[in-house]
Amino acid sequence: MSAVTDALAAVGAVGWSEAAWMRHRLNRARRDPLTALPLRPAFERRAARLIRRGPVASVVIDLDGFKAVNDTFGHAAGDAAIREIGARLAEWADGLGVVARLGGDEFAAVLPLGDWDLWVELVSLHEWLCQPVPFDGRSLVLGASIGAAFTLPGRPAGYASLMRRADEAMFEAKGKGGGCLLTEAPTPVIATVNGCRAGRPGTHDARHAEGGAW
Repeated sequence: MSAVTDALAAVGAVGWSEAAWMRHRLNRARRDPLTALPLRPAFERRAARLIRRGPVASVVIDLDGFKAVNDTFGHAAGDAAIREIGARLAEWADGLGVVARLGGDEFAAVLPLGDWDLWVELVSLHEWLCQPVPFDGRSLVLGASIGAAFTLPGRPAGYASLMRRADEAMFEAKGKGGGCLLTEAPTPVIATVNGCRAGRPGTHDARHAEGGAW
């Protein structure tokens, strides 16, 4: 009987090990391999839940000077910069909301509003993101353009429109040389192409409009 029990225990151990391995693989598949931040689908689900509970702030961040870092110091330096920025954003939003890398040097976050000053938080975040990133004995200097939109009690907004508005604010901030721009209005004001802000990468391809693109 002891031998049978031991054999069953061994089989069970293998099963649990395989299940844990599969869960690990599934979790990795849902995350950006460079930053370990959630990929867009997982981010959208979690962000939509936060928005439904409201009020929230949506934030879109685009790095300034990233191409120059890549061109000057190589892709390894660019990867190091992306990893560091992702880590800073994850720490910034820790316990508050969800952050994702949307692709390239663009990130997004959705956070519930609380007893804290959103504008002060955004300015502090911008200062932190602009701190040099150490790499191979060098200091990689980046800037950031941050756009944010927020909802108010009794004035809900859907995920797509809220993120679009934050994206527009980021685009406007970038046009002014970087920094932060905060807006309350949840209605997009820039022309739409294939469901996205005109001028946004991918607007020439209708496939990017699938899934409520912004």
